[in-house]
Amino acid sequence: MSGSLIRQRLSAIEKDLRVAITELNADWAEWSIGEIIDAMVGAELCHHPLYNRLNRLDAAQCQLDLGLYGLCADCENEIEPERLAMDPTEQRCQHCSEQYAHEHRQELRLSH
Repeated sequence: MSGSLIRQRLSAIEKDLRVAITELNADWAEWSIGEIIDAMVGAELCHHPLYNRLNRLDAAQCQLDLGLYGLCADCENEIEPERLAMDPTEQRCQHCSEQYAHEHRQELRLSH
């Protein structure tokens, strides 16, 4: 997938997220993604579903700018193209994603 097509897909995701952001807090509508993420932290909205999506979008945009888009955040191998086709903000390959989910479930069990 070309860089311009990836940028188009990420821009479409950003547009959709900005609609939801405006519904959450209209003052944030014109802010950068990074500023919105910081504001959500300050407002203790880190568990809001938008927070995770914004972080993933921000990471994908940064990776694209650095020429690292499509590499797993954990093992640095290429993320499977079908995973990126389903979600262009995907940050992990299948193996690392499964491992992360397993470890995260363990953390949740230990914290209860």
